[in-house]
Formats: sequence, C-alpha cells, structure tokens
Amino acid sequence: MKVGLRIDVDTFRGTKYGVPNLCKLLTDHSIKASFFFSVGPDNMGRHLWRLFRPAFLWKMLRTRATSLYGWDILLRGTLWPGPLIGERLAGIIRSTFDAGHEVGLHAWDHYTWQKNIDKMNSDAIGDSLRKGVETLTKILGRPPTCSAVPGWRCNDKVLLVKSQLSFEYNSDCRGKSVFRPIVNGKELAQLQVPVTLPTYDEVVGRNGVTDSNYNDYIFSLLEPAKLNVLTIHAEVEGIVCLEMFRQFLNMAVSKDVSFVPLGTLLQNCPETNPAAIISDELPGREGWVSCQAASQFQWKEIS
Repeated sequence: MKVGLRIDVDTFRGTKYGVPNLCKLLTDHSIKASFFFSVGPDNMGRHLWRLFRPAFLWKMLRTRATSLYGWDILLRGTLWPGPLIGERLAGIIRSTFDAGHEVGLHAWDHYTWQKNIDKMNSDAIGDSLRKGVETLTKILGRPPTCSAVPGWRCNDKVLLVKSQLSFEYNSDCRGKSVFRPIVNGKELAQLQVPVTLPTYDEVVGRNGVTDSNYNDYIFSLLEPAKLNVLTIHAEVEGIVCLEMFRQFLNMAVSKDVSFVPLGTLLQNCPETNPAAIISDELPGREGWVSCQAASQFQWKEIS
C-alpha cells in the first residue's frame, strides 16, 4: 500500500532544524516525500491573538503547544518583523530538492494567508503566490511544480490564480480522491491531491488518542483500496516528535506500507471525477478548512 507523504514547513525553526532531521530520517529509510515550504516572513507568533477563541485555546492546551512548538515559534514576529525564511535558509531548501524530494510552495507568509485569505482579492492572492514562486525558483533553479495552501484554506479565487501559474497539481484541501476542481461551472486543469488523514494536532488528546497509541491509530485509518495522504509538520514530527515518527516508519515496514511523494500518486491515476471545493469544519481543527465536496470526516475513537 502506498501512502502519499506530505511535509508542511511553516516556520523558520521548522526549516532550520526539522527539515534536516526529517531528510536524514527519510534517507535512512530510502523514502522520498513532498516538502511544502513557507519562504517569506515567519510571523507565526501573531497567531497568539487566537488564544481568545476557546477552540484554539483548548487545542493549545490539548497539544501542549509550548513544549511541542517552542517559544521561538510561538513568539516569532510579535515584537519584531519575522525573518525571511527563503533568504536565510535557502541552502536547506535547496539540499532537500537535491536529495530527490519533491519541493513545492506552501506560502509566502503563512500567518497572513491563514488569517486573511477570506479578505484577500485576486490581486493580493496573486502577489502572495508569485512572491513565493519567485523565491523558490531562485532557490531551486526552476519553478515549483506543486503547491499546498496553509491551513487548507482555499477558495475559488485562489484556484483561478493558481491555474495561471506553473503548478502541475495542488494539495489545497481535505478529501477522499484525486480530482479536478470546478470553478464557475468549469473544470480546471490542475489536479487536486487532497489530504485524507488527520494531523497529529487534530487528534492527540481527543477520543482516547495519545502519544503512545498515535502511530497505531493512524495505521488503523489507512484504506488499501483508496487514496491515502498523510501530512506531517517539520515543527512537530521533525523535532519534538521525531522519535515517534521514526517508530512510525519502522512500523510501516512490517505493515507493507510504503511512502511516496504526492506527485507519484498521479502516475497511473485512474480517471478522476470533477468536484467543487467547499468550506467546512473538521474535528480537532479550529476554524474552517477547504474540503472536496461530498467528503465527510469524523475521526473514530480508540476502542
């Protein structure tokens, strides 16, 4: 069974420490993955204003955020402008690409996108995406061929702007199958590879899921006859939960599970059905996310 492995890199710390850790671990297991990098300013600490929202505060407490992410992430960009990740850590991004991993765009400014995408017009969206593409092109020596929006927050304006860029596919939503998005009644050419499995922060501390049974829980959700796409984060599985992820990869061998970049899942992909992308709520995640229409999620409890 093949599982698409997507690695989101949201922050300066995740790029500097988490990415090298994960690259070494993946090399040890002969695995290639898809890395999606944030390359502009790291202002993620500005999310602290969301502590006034009960759902976000509960998530921070449930995931032990201060120990999970570290104070340098939680305060980054609050008292001074955040560093430009692509400028300061270009070597790490380039070495990830040189190691044979698929490298795509996550964001120019992760915080701004996640907070303001509802208010951004097409020009602002295009400006943000083009900044990210230009930065990655300079680092890689070629335009990125894939992208994945922060926080699974996408809308029709984003899809239309992306359709004019170099991406062969995008991973902008949660869903059940590879599909072509429909906007204004028209089917777009760029495929969507949705994420099908929950992330660590969505399930740990809920429904009986703990660090000790998290790996078993994720394996229990895999469906051999269907699309399986897992997202991990450089800030989580690449640093604090690195050993747990190492055990996860070791377990995969015994379960005959192999991990591949998302682009590999498109090879010999069966005929796809078009679908709209809609906004919905997801268990364990604060706020709305973009979902493939007709896809419903309810993470099961540990028995």
